[in-house]
Amino acid sequence: MAWEEAFLLYLQNNVRTDFFDPIMRFFSFLGNGGWFWILICIVLIIYKPTRPIGIIAAISLAVSALICNSLLKIIINRTRPYDAIEELELIAKMPHDSSFPSGHSNASFTVACAITWCLSKNKKWIGVILILVASIIAFSRMYVGAHYPTDVIAGIMLGTLTSILIFLLLRNKMIKRVEPD
Repeated sequence: MAWEEAFLLYLQNNVRTDFFDPIMRFFSFLGNGGWFWILICIVLIIYKPTRPIGIIAAISLAVSALICNSLLKIIINRTRPYDAIEELELIAKMPHDSSFPSGHSNASFTVACAITWCLSKNKKWIGVILILVASIIAFSRMYVGAHYPTDVIAGIMLGTLTSILIFLLLRNKMIKRVEPD
């Protein structure tokens, strides 16, 4: 879509700076392979009081990753924007899969939202921080030239919806508003 190309070129030509480039590369790196979010799930699972939250987050992540990476990316097979837009320069590690939906955005919002749904009201600030980190990771994928805006939006939507579904399916069996110390 023309607006997506215009948006990505606008980011490249007007928003990218020597100051922000390494910051956005770092946030993009956090989402590579979902390692950051997997690590959070593992830490939550290891610590007994937060184990149910970690299990819900991990199951949500596994389900959304299967849908995103093993189904949608293969079926839709969208070309990456840096391959389709001649003027667009990729400034991060080159991905080797298709563009739609964004796996970084999907994994980030899946885990951030799954954890947030599990937290009690007085601990929701933790969820706000996680969703902020997820949002920066999602934005970074457009900033570095790896994804179209609709890739990121779809990843956010898939992750959020998957986390809601898994939370609703498992909440009564797994948690009673567990609060980390």
